[in-house]
Amino acid sequence: MMMVIGAVLTAGVLGCFTDWLFMGVLFRDAYNVHPEVWRPGILDGKDHGAIIWASVLGFIISAGVIALCAVAGVSGIWSGLGVALLAWIAGPPVVIIVNNMFVKIDAKVTAAHCLGYLARMLIAGAAAGIVLPLS
Repeated sequence: MMMVIGAVLTAGVLGCFTDWLFMGVLFRDAYNVHPEVWRPGILDGKDHGAIIWASVLGFIISAGVIALCAVAGVSGIWSGLGVALLAWIAGPPVVIIVNNMFVKIDAKVTAAHCLGYLARMLIAGAAAGIVLPLS
Protein backbone atom coordinates (compact mmCIF):
# COMPACT_ATOMS: atom_id res chain seq x y z
CA MET A 1 0.00 0.00 0.00
CA MET A 2 2.83 2.41 0.80
CA MET A 3 4.29 1.84 -2.67
CA VAL A 4 0.98 2.75 -4.27
CA ILE A 5 0.78 5.94 -2.19
CA GLY A 6 4.36 6.69 -3.21
CA ALA A 7 3.40 6.15 -6.86
CA VAL A 8 0.47 8.57 -6.51
CA LEU A 9 2.68 11.20 -4.88
CA THR A 10 5.47 10.75 -7.44
CA ALA A 11 3.08 10.83 -10.40
CA GLY A 12 1.33 13.84 -8.88
CA VAL A 13 4.56 15.82 -8.46
CA LEU A 14 5.84 14.91 -11.94
CA GLY A 15 2.42 15.80 -13.30
CA CYS A 16 2.71 19.28 -11.75
CA PHE A 17 5.87 19.79 -13.79
CA THR A 18 4.16 18.64 -16.99
CA ASP A 19 1.27 21.00 -16.21
CA TRP A 20 3.76 23.84 -15.84
CA LEU A 21 5.40 22.92 -19.15
CA PHE A 22 2.31 22.27 -21.26
CA MET A 23 -0.19 24.63 -19.62
CA GLY A 24 2.13 27.41 -18.53
CA VAL A 25 5.14 27.63 -20.82
CA LEU A 26 4.12 26.08 -24.14
CA PHE A 27 2.30 28.62 -26.34
CA ARG A 28 2.43 31.22 -23.54
CA ASP A 29 1.42 34.03 -25.91
CA ALA A 30 -1.67 32.11 -27.07
CA TYR A 31 -3.30 32.66 -23.69
CA ASN A 32 -3.48 36.38 -24.46
CA VAL A 33 -5.30 35.96 -27.79
CA HIS A 34 -8.66 36.15 -25.96
CA PRO A 35 -7.86 37.71 -22.56
CA GLU A 36 -11.54 38.32 -21.80
CA VAL A 37 -12.18 34.60 -21.17
CA TRP A 38 -9.87 34.43 -18.13
CA ARG A 39 -10.89 35.26 -14.58
CA PRO A 40 -9.41 38.45 -13.15
CA GLY A 41 -5.85 37.97 -11.94
CA ILE A 42 -5.16 34.71 -13.78
CA LEU A 43 -3.15 36.19 -16.66
CA ASP A 44 -1.35 38.53 -14.27
CA GLY A 45 -0.24 35.62 -12.08
CA LYS A 46 -2.05 37.06 -9.05
CA ASP A 47 -4.55 34.24 -8.45
CA HIS A 48 -2.49 31.48 -6.86
CA GLY A 49 -5.60 29.74 -5.53
CA ALA A 50 -6.50 28.46 -8.99
CA ILE A 51 -3.02 27.00 -9.42
CA ILE A 52 -3.13 25.32 -6.02
CA TRP A 53 -6.55 23.77 -6.64
CA ALA A 54 -5.54 22.66 -10.14
CA SER A 55 -2.50 20.96 -8.60
CA VAL A 56 -4.65 19.22 -5.98
CA LEU A 57 -7.01 18.00 -8.69
CA GLY A 58 -3.98 16.81 -10.66
CA PHE A 59 -3.02 14.54 -7.75
CA ILE A 60 -6.59 13.20 -7.76
CA ILE A 61 -6.32 12.47 -11.49
CA SER A 62 -3.04 10.63 -10.89
CA ALA A 63 -4.63 8.61 -8.07
CA GLY A 64 -7.62 7.84 -10.28
CA VAL A 65 -5.48 6.52 -13.12
CA ILE A 66 -3.46 4.37 -10.71
CA ALA A 67 -6.68 3.04 -9.15
CA LEU A 68 -8.08 2.31 -12.61
CA CYS A 69 -4.88 0.44 -13.42
CA ALA A 70 -5.28 -1.60 -10.21
CA VAL A 71 -8.86 -2.50 -11.13
CA ALA A 72 -7.72 -3.43 -14.66
CA GLY A 73 -5.04 -5.74 -13.25
CA VAL A 74 -2.09 -3.88 -14.78
CA SER A 75 1.02 -6.04 -14.65
CA GLY A 76 3.63 -3.85 -16.30
CA ILE A 77 4.47 -0.44 -17.69
CA TRP A 78 3.01 -1.07 -21.16
CA SER A 79 -0.36 -2.18 -19.81
CA GLY A 80 -0.33 0.80 -17.42
CA LEU A 81 0.32 3.14 -20.33
CA GLY A 82 -2.50 1.47 -22.26
CA VAL A 83 -5.01 1.98 -19.46
CA ALA A 84 -3.86 5.58 -19.03
CA LEU A 85 -4.23 6.23 -22.75
CA LEU A 86 -7.76 4.81 -22.79
CA ALA A 87 -8.69 6.88 -19.73
CA TRP A 88 -7.29 9.98 -21.43
CA ILE A 89 -9.22 9.30 -24.66
CA ALA A 90 -12.43 8.91 -22.65
CA GLY A 91 -11.94 12.12 -20.68
CA PRO A 92 -9.80 15.24 -20.96
CA PRO A 93 -9.52 15.80 -24.73
CA VAL A 94 -13.27 15.42 -25.19
CA VAL A 95 -14.05 18.01 -22.52
CA ILE A 96 -11.29 20.39 -23.58
CA ILE A 97 -12.16 20.25 -27.29
CA VAL A 98 -15.89 20.68 -26.65
CA ASN A 99 -15.15 23.65 -24.37
CA ASN A 100 -13.05 25.12 -27.18
CA MET A 101 -16.10 24.91 -29.46
CA PHE A 102 -18.12 27.14 -27.13
CA VAL A 103 -15.52 29.33 -25.39
CA LYS A 104 -13.07 31.56 -27.20
CA ILE A 105 -9.78 29.84 -26.41
CA ASP A 106 -6.90 29.69 -28.87
CA ALA A 107 -6.47 26.29 -30.55
CA LYS A 108 -2.85 26.19 -29.31
CA VAL A 109 -4.07 26.42 -25.71
CA THR A 110 -6.54 23.60 -26.38
CA ALA A 111 -3.77 21.44 -27.86
CA ALA A 112 -1.38 22.24 -25.01
CA HIS A 113 -3.97 21.30 -22.39
CA CYS A 114 -4.82 18.04 -24.17
CA LEU A 115 -1.12 17.14 -24.35
CA GLY A 116 -0.57 18.17 -20.74
CA TYR A 117 -3.29 15.85 -19.49
CA LEU A 118 -1.97 13.07 -21.71
CA ALA A 119 1.49 13.46 -20.19
CA ARG A 120 0.10 13.50 -16.64
CA MET A 121 -2.01 10.40 -17.20
CA LEU A 122 0.79 8.48 -18.95
CA ILE A 123 3.09 9.23 -16.02
CA ALA A 124 0.48 7.85 -13.63
CA GLY A 125 -0.02 4.77 -15.84
CA ALA A 126 3.73 4.15 -15.94
CA ALA A 127 3.95 4.56 -12.17
CA ALA A 128 1.13 2.04 -11.76
CA GLY A 129 2.85 -0.35 -14.15
CA ILE A 130 6.00 -0.19 -12.04
CA VAL A 131 4.43 -0.41 -8.59
CA LEU A 132 1.34 -2.60 -8.93
CA PRO A 133 3.18 -5.80 -9.92
CA LEU A 134 5.39 -5.37 -6.83
CA SER A 135 2.53 -4.94 -4.35
